Amino acid sequence: MGGLSRDSDMVEIDREPVFGYGQKVRSRKTVRNDGTFPGKEIGEILVNKGDEGYVTSIGTFLQQFYIYGVDFYRLGYRVGMKARELDPVDAGTEREDAA
Repeated sequence: MGGLSRDSDMVEIDREPVFGYGQKVRSRKTVRNDGTFPGKEIGEILVNKGDEGYVTSIGTFLQQFYIYGVDFYRLGYRVGMKARELDPVDAGTEREDAA
């Protein structure tokens, strides 16, 4: 299938999810609405780098990635994020691939 690109050569869902239900996480980046978040304008900031929340759901996207539904309780809503966009809060160390 020419022209298709993937964010990584590895299919993430071939292994266990990085984060679990109820785990506290922190956003590694600012996330803007790509048009899939109702009630917000496209491009509007949904989550700022450093915002904290809890994993409330784990789904998949394109049969390749886990998408973690993170309840950003201080903001009052939930946003779907990839593992590479999150860091654990309760763990004393950052993830190995944090760069």
